[in-house]
Amino acid sequence: MTDHRDRVFLARDLTKIYPMGEIEVQALRGVDLALFAGEFVVLLGPSGSGKSTLLNILGGLDSPSSGAMQYGGRDLGVYDDAELTRYRREHVGFVFQFYNLIPSLTARENVALVTEIARNPLPPEEALTLVGLADRLDHFPAQLSGGEQQRVAIARAVAKRPEVLLCDEPTGALDVQTGVRVLAVIDRVNRELGTTTVVITHNAAIAAMADRVIHLSNGLIARIDHNAQRQAPEAIVW
Repeated sequence: MTDHRDRVFLARDLTKIYPMGEIEVQALRGVDLALFAGEFVVLLGPSGSGKSTLLNILGGLDSPSSGAMQYGGRDLGVYDDAELTRYRREHVGFVFQFYNLIPSLTARENVALVTEIARNPLPPEEALTLVGLADRLDHFPAQLSGGEQQRVAIARAVAKRPEVLLCDEPTGALDVQTGVRVLAVIDRVNRELGTTTVVITHNAAIAAMADRVIHLSNGLIARIDHNAQRQAPEAIVW
């Protein structure tokens, strides 16, 4: 069956090998995958299954050993360093497990770092309002809870209006209640801004909020599940 949605990414026979002294670690073993505009995808699998490697290649932070990763029909492998930097700056938002905020800057100033170099950014105040932090604009990271700091990191990622939001264990450092709040923000960004969203997790419960769940095992896609209906993060039982 042909999928008529706009295709954002296309991976063809993607492999990634890391030399570790005298041995080689094969992180990806021939991955074929398409990701589509506006969808919410969860990458699920144990540690060492290849999730982060795949996400880093999607984001232009790493390159495959062989195979191709296309974005918008163009192979990222032909980009030079300047083009990859521009790709990451203009098209991709990253959210990691640890927030990477600058301690000496307020929430507003942390987000403004991105908006100052983006082409058509959201104002920092608007981005922070989107993640529920309109009343924390002038707070420093040390004055914010872990969940609030992660929401600042999400605001920073989405303020440049990226086509793609890549999240690597965004709730990994948070308790359940705070994690649900953060997932609700990511879900809202996906629905309201239409941002293609990929979330890495080892928490199988989170899969219920995705359009598709891609299960990775030992560097391969084991299977892909489709959810007929996405669950709200607040309805997920961890």
